[in-house]
Amino acid sequence: MRVLLTAAATAALVASGPLTATAAGQGPQGPVGGDLLTTKPTVVADGATPPAVQASAYVVADIDTGEVLAAKAPHAKMRPASTLKTLTALVLLPRLKKSNVVVGTDDDAGIEGSKVGVYPGLRYTVDLLFQGMFLASGNDAVHALCVQDQGGVKGTIQRMNQTAKELGALDTTVTDPTGLDADGQYSSAYDLALFARAGLARPDFAKYAATKYTAFPNVGNKGTYQVANQNKLLFNYDGALGVKTGYTTLARNTFVGAARRNGHTLVVTLMNAPHGITTDATNLLSWTFKNYDQLNPVGTLVKPAAAPPSKAASGPAGRKQSESGTTQPPRSRTVLNPGQAVQSLVVRIPPWAYAAPPVLLLGLFLRRPRALRRRRH
Repeated sequence: MRVLLTAAATAALVASGPLTATAAGQGPQGPVGGDLLTTKPTVVADGATPPAVQASAYVVADIDTGEVLAAKAPHAKMRPASTLKTLTALVLLPRLKKSNVVVGTDDDAGIEGSKVGVYPGLRYTVDLLFQGMFLASGNDAVHALCVQDQGGVKGTIQRMNQTAKELGALDTTVTDPTGLDADGQYSSAYDLALFARAGLARPDFAKYAATKYTAFPNVGNKGTYQVANQNKLLFNYDGALGVKTGYTTLARNTFVGAARRNGHTLVVTLMNAPHGITTDATNLLSWTFKNYDQLNPVGTLVKPAAAPPSKAASGPAGRKQSESGTTQPPRSRTVLNPGQAVQSLVVRIPPWAYAAPPVLLLGLFLRRPRALRRRRH
């Protein structure tokens, strides 16, 4: 009996052993975007030596191909300052109607940090507030926009964290949508590149990022005053697309810039720089454009998580239809060899089922013949 029970238990363990190992995962995953993209302060490039810059971390990538062409501590978690507003914009742009009118409040005007000049009682369109957010990095404009959305500032923070995960920006934690030095708020040069790529894919984001000047109303509706974009790349670099600058005491200078030349669109992100942020960005962009054909990718910008397919978007015979209406072929089926087929079957067997054979056999052994029981009386 013991031998039989032991054999049954061993068979169950053998069957479930590989399954347990598979369920536990394939081991620790490498850094997002590639094994070379780490938190180490080592400069990573292949094909040419990039210029020295003062920033503690940076990434240079091709937005169109997703190839990372040079990096330094790309996944180091640092304070993002106002470059985090790229993520704020990604969340708010599709949710707010730009023609809506917003009345400034005391809470908008009293917010800490940089301001564009949102005054209580004055009327602003959502469109103008986005301009104030991008050009002047106005925290007051950010607050005025956030409170227009469901859940206000807290709701925006929740959606920002969710959007970061969907984009693969796993280094980012948001606690303040303005980018101020809030406790627990971090991002990385790699994540900022993901935000820039997602943002520049939107025409409205790209338009705000590249706007050089706008006009804001004065108190008492006495005319307007000019607001200039703080991203100096727009004014002195050929092909510049702008994006976003940032500065706080703890974050120091941070930067997200992009430019298009010779059919290539590059993004450069820098974090924790003492000064000279525009010069560093210019040097990295120019070097990358010059050596583009000699450079080999050192990593990739991951693609956003795919949305679950719609059940309604299916054609005849179970084939899915694309947005253009064309029918796509069904997904290929995985063919299992005999060993894999057995393991696949084991997955479908509930754990309690492994105990059934020993229990049934035990019952046969305990049910002794009636004649044998009479002899013992």
